[in-house]
Amino acid sequence: MTYEENVDRGEVEPELIVRIGGAEDDEKGRGDYVKLRECPGEAEESSSSPKGICCLWYWVRLVLLFMCLGLLTGVFIKWVGPFLMDTEVIPMINWETKTFSPPVLAILVFASVALFPTILLPSSPSMWVAGMTFGYGYGFLLIISAAAIGISLPYFISYLFYHKIQGWLEKYPKRASILRSAGEGNWFHQFRAVTLIRVSPFPYIIYNYCAVATNVKYGPYLLGSLAGMVPETFVAIYTGILIRTLADASHEHHGLSAPQIIFTVVGFALAVATTIFFTVYAKKQLKELQKEDEPLLQ
Repeated sequence: MTYEENVDRGEVEPELIVRIGGAEDDEKGRGDYVKLRECPGEAEESSSSPKGICCLWYWVRLVLLFMCLGLLTGVFIKWVGPFLMDTEVIPMINWETKTFSPPVLAILVFASVALFPTILLPSSPSMWVAGMTFGYGYGFLLIISAAAIGISLPYFISYLFYHKIQGWLEKYPKRASILRSAGEGNWFHQFRAVTLIRVSPFPYIIYNYCAVATNVKYGPYLLGSLAGMVPETFVAIYTGILIRTLADASHEHHGLSAPQIIFTVVGFALAVATTIFFTVYAKKQLKELQKEDEPLLQ
């Protein structure tokens, strides 16, 4: 074995030389030599090939996932949906319309969206009702205005438990590092971090009470929370409208036409894809934000 100096990088690379020949060749000082050394171009080509295969397999799995989601949605709309509509949803909608007028229903939706997060209850069913009753326009305004109260009450109530929440964050430093990053930097940095936390899968009901302990200001907390809730709000309203459409079709004893089924399946798939996209994007951005803030948090 010999060593060859790499002039460009100033390194010494091993070079294996194998001599082919018999004993007679050894005595005569002759024999053939074969150099065994890895070619850099071949190494790069072999390393790039698995990456291309992994990338192709990723897109194949993604396409198959959306195809399965579309198929399951079509099956649900065609067979499972009508059964649930006749037994559960239609009786509930009839009771709701006979018992409450639209103004009273708006007050109930507003109160539930505003108060449920304070007592750690989900408000998604109330958002569905807003979509079924008021549609995108009035439903969105109703939900956002109520959500402004729903995220503000826990923020101010948590001042009473400030030291306890600080102790909880210190007990779980890895989980709390993402939340603490929202309290660093200027106003826009806090707004961006809160928005990403709202879009990410982190439980927003818990963050409502933990925000104060991370020293995030109320302004970026409120506006960032409302901005991060926009995708979830539209998905909830769309879900309510979809439930109402299926209920009307089942109540009138006629199924959806082929174009209606296609539009419904495509709309639902787009809603799911949008939610997944924003969730993955938010998680990626939060990791980058956490890396940027690590020197500040130490």
